[in-house]
Amino acid sequence: MDLTFTGGSTCKVSASEIIRALQAGGRLTTLARAIAEVGRIQKTIHLLTFVDDESYRRSILAQLNRQEGRHNLGRAVFHGQRGELRQRYREGQEDQLGALGLVLNAIVLWNTRYMNAALEHLRSQGFEVRDEDVKRLSPLAHGQINLLARYHFGMPDVVRGGNLTVANSPPLPRAA
Repeated sequence: MDLTFTGGSTCKVSASEIIRALQAGGRLTTLARAIAEVGRIQKTIHLLTFVDDESYRRSILAQLNRQEGRHNLGRAVFHGQRGELRQRYREGQEDQLGALGLVLNAIVLWNTRYMNAALEHLRSQGFEVRDEDVKRLSPLAHGQINLLARYHFGMPDVVRGGNLTVANSPPLPRAA
């Protein structure tokens, strides 16, 4: 957090230093108690809105479902290590999690490109594709991906040319 004082000088204060200052002597200061009360007000407003507003509950549930879908994909990809970080050191664990994130992003990108191509193909064939149906699609699906296979990451000429391919099918039209 940057603090600017009269006279224009600026200093940086970390969140941990602010928390330490609000807990002088191991007890909360008056300011800390006031901040906690404001937080309780916001929590109460959230809970009352949640109870009262069905569309608010639906939007929260939709977000939870998306996040759970991402966790399911992560567990499926990470199953080879039984969901365990095997590296002893923090840097090794960060590398392992970074690699997992990279693979998840690659799967989401792959699925998004192919879903886009499939939707464009349907539209070009005269099928009605409704926006409310498209909103329900998720790029987190992974049933079509063999997570136990060995993959070669050379790029075929067809893909290098900007086309997408489907196994045993002619290339799909280029995605815009």
